[in-house]
Amino acid sequence: MLYQVGMSLLNSRKFRASSSEADAGIDRNQVRAKPDGDAARLLRIAVKIFDAAGSAIVLLDRRGEQFESIHGGERGRRAEIVALCQRAIGSGEKAVVRERAEAEGACLQPGSKESGHRLLSTAVPLFDCADKCVGALCVFGHPEIPLSTELSCWQDLQALARSSIRNRPGATLDRIVREFASVTSDAILAADHAGRILFCNPAAERMFGQSATDIVGRQFSALFPDCPSRSDRWGAFEPSASNDGFVEREALHADGSRFPTELSFASIGEADERIGFASIIRDISVRKRLEAEKRHAVTLLDTIVKNLPAMLFVKDVATREYVFVNPAAERLIGRPAKDIIGRTDRELFPDQGADYEARDTQAIALAAPFTFEGQFVRDDGETANVRTKRVIMDSADGESRYILGLSEDVSETRRVEAKVLQLARYDALTGLYNRSHLTEIMHDLVNAKAPFTLLSIDLDRFKAINDQFGHLVGDRVLKMVGERLQAIVGSDNHIARIGGDEFAAIIEGADCEAQAIELAQRAIDDLARPFEVDNRNCYIGTSIGMVGFPHDGKTTDELRGNADLALYRAKADGRGTYCVFDSRMDAVLKDQRELETELREAIANGEISLEFQPVYSVEDWSIVSAEALARWNHPTRGPISPETFIPLAEECGLIGELEAQVLQQACEAALQWPSHICVAVNLSPLQFHSGSLPSRVIDTLESTGFPPERLQMEVTESLLIQDVDRTFEQLEALRAHGIQVLLDDFGVGYSSLSYFQRFTFDRVKIDRSFVNEIDRSHTAKAIVEAIVRLGRKLQMGVVAEGVETEEQMHVLSAMGCTHLQGYFLSRPVNSKLVSRASLQNVA
Repeated sequence: MLYQVGMSLLNSRKFRASSSEADAGIDRNQVRAKPDGDAARLLRIAVKIFDAAGSAIVLLDRRGEQFESIHGGERGRRAEIVALCQRAIGSGEKAVVRERAEAEGACLQPGSKESGHRLLSTAVPLFDCADKCVGALCVFGHPEIPLSTELSCWQDLQALARSSIRNRPGATLDRIVREFASVTSDAILAADHAGRILFCNPAAERMFGQSATDIVGRQFSALFPDCPSRSDRWGAFEPSASNDGFVEREALHADGSRFPTELSFASIGEADERIGFASIIRDISVRKRLEAEKRHAVTLLDTIVKNLPAMLFVKDVATREYVFVNPAAERLIGRPAKDIIGRTDRELFPDQGADYEARDTQAIALAAPFTFEGQFVRDDGETANVRTKRVIMDSADGESRYILGLSEDVSETRRVEAKVLQLARYDALTGLYNRSHLTEIMHDLVNAKAPFTLLSIDLDRFKAINDQFGHLVGDRVLKMVGERLQAIVGSDNHIARIGGDEFAAIIEGADCEAQAIELAQRAIDDLARPFEVDNRNCYIGTSIGMVGFPHDGKTTDELRGNADLALYRAKADGRGTYCVFDSRMDAVLKDQRELETELREAIANGEISLEFQPVYSVEDWSIVSAEALARWNHPTRGPISPETFIPLAEECGLIGELEAQVLQQACEAALQWPSHICVAVNLSPLQFHSGSLPSRVIDTLESTGFPPERLQMEVTESLLIQDVDRTFEQLEALRAHGIQVLLDDFGVGYSSLSYFQRFTFDRVKIDRSFVNEIDRSHTAKAIVEAIVRLGRKLQMGVVAEGVETEEQMHVLSAMGCTHLQGYFLSRPVNSKLVSRASLQNVA
């Protein structure tokens, strides 16, 4: 027989099995041509189609060994047939030989048609989906037929061969595996024993970002860069017995990024000789991220539990034994966790354990969060206030139940609350009750209709202590006052500091009024004694008003108001005394309140008018200025003294509006006077509190057009000692604008010569009390002489006010006073008469 290999009449791919039909490994017994089998029928059909002597199939098994099935012909030609099939398998192309005895070895050229060589033997290769030739189909001893007919015949045989392979035992399972591989989300790769990839499924393409064309044929390790470069690729990936047949490796994506995977392997081939392996690969990026998040959550939770400032514990519901405690619990209990876990409260705390377990029982019965606060006694005897919240929870298996408890040490909170309560109920300086606590006591006594007497105690001359020695000394005096009053009142009654230098006491009992009178007199006498502070004696006094419940008031507000009325009467009576409330005082209060309302209306309606009292120059007895004096002529009450309505305006906050009206009217009136006559306006201390006095005065001057050099502002010493720095700052602002500043009532207050060092006054006015005594008191005369000499040295004018007689006029002018003012010279007149109030024949 002549072997001849030529170009395939059919494309070799025509005979390749489809990807769903590829033979992963052919069993010899699956191809043996049984008389009634598919292979036998295929071979019989091939003989008939080609009118051939016989036909054969030669296939390769998993180890590369060949086996065959032959139909028809002479069995002695087996070697020739196998050789022809091997030629087709080796070349991967169709192989054809002519059967002729002569000219052996001549090759048949494609398209050659030599006559006399009628019989041919033809073998075509069969391929799997990986382009691997797995065998050949051979037809021998057939006549030559036309090319078109031959192509059609081979196509029919191909269809029959495919059907035979598909329907053989194991092919159905192979299709199932192939279909599963196409739809599974896990990547599947198959490689030969050298690690060359033979197969990949769609999931592998998606996982690695490459097509099957790019993956098949590459080394398995190319997708797993951490794999050692060695021939035994399977060994490089083989899992250990400790990880349940899985191995984790980092895989390489087409974009260069790496991602974690989990691989499982199965060998291909017999145990004694592996020819390759298959691997299922799963992208575990999400799982790794979840594991990392879980580890982070566990770490975070563990950190929180360890650093939780509150005690966290878990007990078994059935046994009541501790199964967990955190470090805060160890610190609070004072024992390590190993000495707590596994034991019950009764075992740990014999004296209190039964109570703790009783609260556990309450929480179990409620089936809801249960909170309880109590005291916990540590082993060292220290007591802590602990607030515990208990919650019942089920275990993960649903069988066991636990008590979850959170205990917070609130000892410091309770101490702070106690301190806050102390501050809320007691005076921080003296330690006595404060106003709110005393009011609570009064409310309780009124509600209980229990008789008591309320004493309103106000210190006399205490402001002088602050002004003279400072507030630190004043605070120490207040503490000592509180101690003396507490000793006088006693523990059976109540004493409180209700304001700066105001105190109050409640005396209880049936004879409370008599007892209160006795205690009031003792307090007046005791507080009159000096208070020694830093080797200095501080003298004060006290005035007391008292009111009784229920005959002097039915409510706490009414009682306190009536007590204040009694106190005001005590002060009006000369201070250093006490006064018991009577109903006539209430009438006075009502009248004062009505007067306040009427004063508001009078100011709002512009009913406050002005009169002016001239000031004369001793040099030529001419009028140099006039002092503006407010006048209120009430429509029903008649004229009301400035000594009544000016303090009332200060008390009810109307002084600012009143003084603004006075200044406006004074400037407008003085514009009608000769240009050398000034107008003087008195300033209230309250006007300096806001700090805006200079701007208000300047605005008035601008609105009226009055020259600032013709305006004089009179201030008293009492104003200066209240806030020296702030007062002088505002006075300097007035002086800078050209306004004159006069010091009024000099000598009767807490006179300090240091004022003259800080500020240069234009004039000093000697108080009328010295002028009244000038002609019969050597002391008054000496004081006036001293003031005159001081004024002359400091180049200040000296005004003597309150001149009532001619003798006073001559004495004061002879002593050197530069200006005089008083009824003897001129009574207050309206603005039109100021320029006419001149003096005649003064000698």
